[in-house]
Amino acid sequence: MDADLAAWRIRTHGRAEALARHTHAQGQLVMVLRGAMTCEVPGAMWMAPVHGGLWIPGNVPHGNRVTTDADVCFLFVASDAADMPRDCCAVGISPLLRELILHLAAHPGGDVPDGEIGRLHAVVLDQLVRMPAEPMHLPVSDEPRLRRLVTGLMADPADRATATQWASRLAMSERTFARLVRHETGMSFGRWRQRLQLIVALQWLSSGQSVQQVAVDLGYDSVGAFIAMFKKAMGKPPARYLAEQRLAHGR
Repeated sequence: MDADLAAWRIRTHGRAEALARHTHAQGQLVMVLRGAMTCEVPGAMWMAPVHGGLWIPGNVPHGNRVTTDADVCFLFVASDAADMPRDCCAVGISPLLRELILHLAAHPGGDVPDGEIGRLHAVVLDQLVRMPAEPMHLPVSDEPRLRRLVTGLMADPADRATATQWASRLAMSERTFARLVRHETGMSFGRWRQRLQLIVALQWLSSGQSVQQVAVDLGYDSVGAFIAMFKKAMGKPPARYLAEQRLAHGR
């Protein structure tokens, strides 16, 4: 990449899309305008916050999954262009930064005078280093048995199998299973599964599903039980959280 920054925009029409694990030298900011995107890197699965972004440093292997009918901007940042975080993180994106990135993505061919591009890049880089981090990730592991757990629950997040049942599926004792999950993720199985369900819930809600439908699809006995879980984790019920995120990011 010759310039410090490069941006483009993609829209998924009527289908979800996935990009296999890959790397690139530049850092990448993923800005979600509609829908949701998850990104798996070694040791963790991240989700871009509603109307926010996800920062992926350069040379970090990652794979992306974008929901149906999503609208996403990608901003690539040269490794020496700004003092960006060295680890993946979800970030808040101000209305100013959002519009600047959209402007750059609308002119990917460089049909903007050099002087103007230089000034735009300087402002974008200044704004990038001010982005607030927002924790929204799921610790994952490449340990083969836990990969089966991750794959199974991502395919069916409503699966309510107990730790005992999962231990049996993975051919180990419940004690060994609990110890393995704690060692690999830093969480108990119950807390880890709740975090996974929260990320999936945010992904579905961002795609336009109702709170009622998400609660059903995640296997909750009642909408109230799902709202209580969400409020305990995020500090507010889902409808209020989504409304405040849209307001915070100028939507």
